[in-house]
Amino acid sequence: MRHRSEAETATTESNEGFVYLRTEELCWQRNGQQILDAISVEIERGDVVAVAGPSGAGKSSFLRLLNRLAEPTSGKVYLEGQDYTEIAPQELRRRLGMVMQLPYLFTGTVAENLRFGPAQRGEELGDSEIDELLERVSLGGYATRDVGNLSVGEAQRVSLARTLANDPEVLLLDEPTSALDHDAEQEVEALIREIISTQQLTCLIVTHDMAQARRLAERAMLIREGRLIAMGPAEEVLDAD
Repeated sequence: MRHRSEAETATTESNEGFVYLRTEELCWQRNGQQILDAISVEIERGDVVAVAGPSGAGKSSFLRLLNRLAEPTSGKVYLEGQDYTEIAPQELRRRLGMVMQLPYLFTGTVAENLRFGPAQRGEELGDSEIDELLERVSLGGYATRDVGNLSVGEAQRVSLARTLANDPEVLLLDEPTSALDHDAEQEVEALIREIISTQQLTCLIVTHDMAQARRLAERAMLIREGRLIAMGPAEEVLDAD
């Protein structure tokens, strides 16, 4: 696992205000139904953006389009000014790391799950790197545990650690705490806040919980019936919903 150097951190700070991720007239249809309609947004480096809106508005679909788990019907996505179709999907998904609503882990141990992504690009995580990742998500000592014996909250933290093992530049979080009980939700939310801050990551988080959106995000985008209604400071956008 590669760690950002001081020079890279300084570069990240100097690039705040730089448009890192941009969509132009992004549309998606499924079975003849318009799910997303002409979504155009600009996400700056270091932004933490809540993707808000009612159930069925297209929030999760928007995230899936960003790392090509689904393909747009029309429109464009640019990553650092580059058309994202020019980037290999595996590399795109490394850079735009996604954590799903329900944790999906491969059969085996926690360590095997964390090693999977780096192994796909010819890198091997050592035991110390595994231990460090697990410490960061408050699961120290879990490396040899079978994932079948984890609670949902523990599995979601492993899912987050597995995403971080790929050294992402952006975190795409799709309702990451909605399947958890209150205590586990608070723990995972605190971890997300800490990781975003310490790693200086750009983040888009889909959430139906407006209080959580206010706690986590500086900006918000509001989607209704597949259309972008508003985007701006979180308090203004969420209060208008």
